[in-house]
Amino acid sequence: MSDAKKEAKDDSKGEVKIELKAERTQEGKRLFVGARISTATSSSLASATQMLARRARDGGIDVRWMPPESYHITFKFLGWTRIEAVEAVRDALIEACRGTPTLVFRCGRIGAFPALERAGVVWAGIEGDAVMNGLVGRIEAAMVGLGYPAEHRPFHPHVTVGRLKENRPLKEVVLPVAEQMFGETRIDSITLFESETKSSGSVYREVARIDFKPASIGVAETAERQTRGVDLDETDDGWPRGQGPGHP
Repeated sequence: MSDAKKEAKDDSKGEVKIELKAERTQEGKRLFVGARISTATSSSLASATQMLARRARDGGIDVRWMPPESYHITFKFLGWTRIEAVEAVRDALIEACRGTPTLVFRCGRIGAFPALERAGVVWAGIEGDAVMNGLVGRIEAAMVGLGYPAEHRPFHPHVTVGRLKENRPLKEVVLPVAEQMFGETRIDSITLFESETKSSGSVYREVARIDFKPASIGVAETAERQTRGVDLDETDDGWPRGQGPGHP
């Protein structure tokens, strides 16, 4: 009898944990649904964060600033997903996106979670609208229909630009750009991303791009594309666990 079988015989709960670890390592992907912001918006935002980095450093505040190529909006965090389920996720997203018009949104203002007075995550706001909210609602419904947990927090679109190891006051640091606008983005597709954790941080890989078009021409496989590694917490939506609107 193998050691694993012996453990299953002696402690079935312990065996389940071992099987899950093996599956996470070998047969799954950590996924989220989102979209990148425009290059022009990323450049403008990056310039602002360079200034913020100097002000934070002068104030003795340690912030890990995200590289511009990591800037994105998260529409739905999925978490660990079995390889064999990825196609079903993609197909459900195709249906959720069907008939969606081009989304146009602006990025502006700097804030923090849970608040600027005790910041843990620094973000740039996104001005969402009814079209974006409708798309997010359809994505949510489609993913819940596949068995993913429902998101009970209100949708608060944003781009995560920095993280702090411990909460610190940042109101004075961000004051010069607190109300600055960084640019406009137009998207006619969303992306199913994989977040792969490496020793240097997490790497975003585009698993599939889902266009706002009929399913027959709605998906472009882009598994080979990759951005530089960035550190991510347990969720990819820029909110530490237990925070965000409603926590916040």
